[in-house]
Amino acid sequence: RELSDPPLKMYVRYTVHSPIRLLYVTVAPFWKIVSSFKATTSRAVCQLVKEYVGHRDGIWDLAVTRIQPLVLGTASADHCSMLWSIETGKCLLKYAGHAGSVNSIKFHPTEQMALTASGDQTAHIWRYMVQLPLPQPPADISASLDDDVDFSDKDEADGEADGPNECPTIRVATTTLKSHQGVVIAADWLVGGKQVVTASWDRAANLYDVETSELVHTLTGHDQELTHCCTHPTQRLVVTSSRDTTFRLWDFRDPSIHSVNVFQGHTDTVTSAVFTVGDNVVSGSDDRTVKVWDLKNMRSPIATIRTDSAVNRISVSANQRIIALPHDNRQVRLFDMNGVRLARLPRSNRQGHRRMVCCSAWNEENQACNLFTCGFDRQAIGWNINIPALLQEK
Repeated sequence: RELSDPPLKMYVRYTVHSPIRLLYVTVAPFWKIVSSFKATTSRAVCQLVKEYVGHRDGIWDLAVTRIQPLVLGTASADHCSMLWSIETGKCLLKYAGHAGSVNSIKFHPTEQMALTASGDQTAHIWRYMVQLPLPQPPADISASLDDDVDFSDKDEADGEADGPNECPTIRVATTTLKSHQGVVIAADWLVGGKQVVTASWDRAANLYDVETSELVHTLTGHDQELTHCCTHPTQRLVVTSSRDTTFRLWDFRDPSIHSVNVFQGHTDTVTSAVFTVGDNVVSGSDDRTVKVWDLKNMRSPIATIRTDSAVNRISVSANQRIIALPHDNRQVRLFDMNGVRLARLPRSNRQGHRRMVCCSAWNEENQACNLFTCGFDRQAIGWNINIPALLQEK
């Protein structure tokens, strides 16, 4: 892979082939029996709705526009970003202005503008205009699901696509931000949309003025490459994540003081840390844990979620505060803020991701398709999560 691409995480899948099949009969405790029933019924409340196929390499990141028309945006290692019709799954627009892997995408809070970060050491702001096509009949999602079915090489090749239908292409950015000396791995808009923050492998985060493209602040202190950055939805707060096992909270609410707090709750790379609508930060890590923190007292996490695989870019639903965990092992799991597991998204030879899942994004404005995931099988997937039924199972 080219040097501008983020490092791929490798995992080995072991399969034992034997002509002898053994049947084990055990007596399970009552609580384990209940748990198995829960895993089965949760399939009915987590259903695949739409697949978005057309990128020629893995998809690192995705986001949904904050204003109408609601469209899905994806950022891929194929040097392109695409906008998709959520209902039809068709590509509406392609942005091809970067010279390296597109590592993240975020949409302006009030205008039709997108912010993308790239391995070409820049972040781009570009304007878009899209026209939504007429919706298609709903897909058949009644096929039986089997979470334990593995994938053959033939199944993996099914992710190959000839590319999306012809759609308009933008090749020139409205604004180019280029003060970093390394890969720009993520970028986000500060509240109000007049400033943006970028995170880079050069170990720094930069704060820019959107109108002038000028560098306002350089945020230094991380000992290793940054992996992600996120802004608070209503306050001038920024959180940056790093391979140095820490994440940092930067406070820009007072123009004369720019304070920073360092949090050392993980033992491996912090892959993302995100704000919730309330006073919480949720962090995910390669150490296979997710931690929930209280902004008012961040000495120690208020909840810790332990999993069996590294966790990538997480997201938290605004209304119900459900955490969606994308994993290296192709799974996507849902937890509440107390660390209680709610569900695992279906995955079989017919449905689900076939490679590492890189990112999740909630979209509670669309009840039919309210969660999106993407991964290195080159596709994004839209899911319907029946949240009332999910919480009732809990």
